[in-house]
Amino acid sequence: MNPEYFLKTAVSALLLLCASCAGLAQALAPNVNPDPTALKAGNYVLDHKHAALVFKVDHLGFSNYVGRFNRFDVSLDFDETDPAAARVEAVIDMTSLDIANDEFANVLMGPSWFDANQFPEAILRSTGIEITGDNTGVMTGDLTMHGVTHPVTINVTFNGGGNDRLRGAYIIGMSASATIDRNDFGVDRYGGIVGDMVEIAIEAEFERQ
Repeated sequence: MNPEYFLKTAVSALLLLCASCAGLAQALAPNVNPDPTALKAGNYVLDHKHAALVFKVDHLGFSNYVGRFNRFDVSLDFDETDPAAARVEAVIDMTSLDIANDEFANVLMGPSWFDANQFPEAILRSTGIEITGDNTGVMTGDLTMHGVTHPVTINVTFNGGGNDRLRGAYIIGMSASATIDRNDFGVDRYGGIVGDMVEIAIEAEFERQ
């Protein structure tokens, strides 16, 4: 076979394949609508494969210590006619603490810190939602952790909703952040040395039932 002809044929086939893949990707990409008024009402459950719960706290002034909880669940009940009445409940498995160091994670889950053996779950229940912008809001709620219930405030950004052909479901996505004082929940070891204020970041996708 003529080497030049073979090369042209191979390049043409490769370009055709790339065009097909690009077309497929474009066809599968969801049309994500960032307008909250276009959301579909209903009950939503968390897509655990596309969710993250991360926290960070000042460590001796040298750095922000970062960790995450690998297992948590969130349910959302939403009505597009009254978004401020949405109800959220989250349950965090405190034994799923991940700081990339199993030995130290066991220390933090021990009685001097989270005491996860006695208090294996943290639970958040929303008490109200205030719409603050086109796609933002502030959610208030009661957080129970370490045997103590205390009100918290969470800033929420609605990223969008749309039909996801890959999952075969209507999906909405949100980003949220909060800052809590660990002393409010009795997790006060090394106060004044380790930071008291804990920053929390949440990324979550929900599937409509």
